[in-house]
Amino acid sequence: MQAAEADHLVAVFKALGHPTRLAILGWLKDPASFPPQDRPAEEVGVCLKHIQARAEVSQSTASQFMATLQRANLVTCTRVGQWSHYQRDETEIALLRHLIGASL
Repeated sequence: MQAAEADHLVAVFKALGHPTRLAILGWLKDPASFPPQDRPAEEVGVCLKHIQARAEVSQSTASQFMATLQRANLVTCTRVGQWSHYQRDETEIALLRHLIGASL
C-alpha cells in the first residue's frame, strides 16, 4: 500500500470514528427512508435538514459531520437552491473496500 492510500484510509477511519457520522453513512444507504423533499433524494441526495433531524443535532453540528464525511470522500454534496443535499459516494466506498481488504 502506498503512503497516499494509507493516509486516505486513516482519514476515512477518523471520519467514521464518531458514532453519529457512522450512523449517517448507514442511513444514507436508504435515502427513501427520509421524509419526502422537493426533488427525490435518490436523485440529488438527502437534504441536510432531514439528516439533522434524524441525528438530533444542531444544524451546525450536522454541517460539521457532513463536511468531515465529504473531506473523507464518503459523501458528495449537491446544492439545490439554498439547501445542501448529501448522498454516499458508492464508487469511493467500493474502492475503500478494496483498499481495506488489501491492507488487512
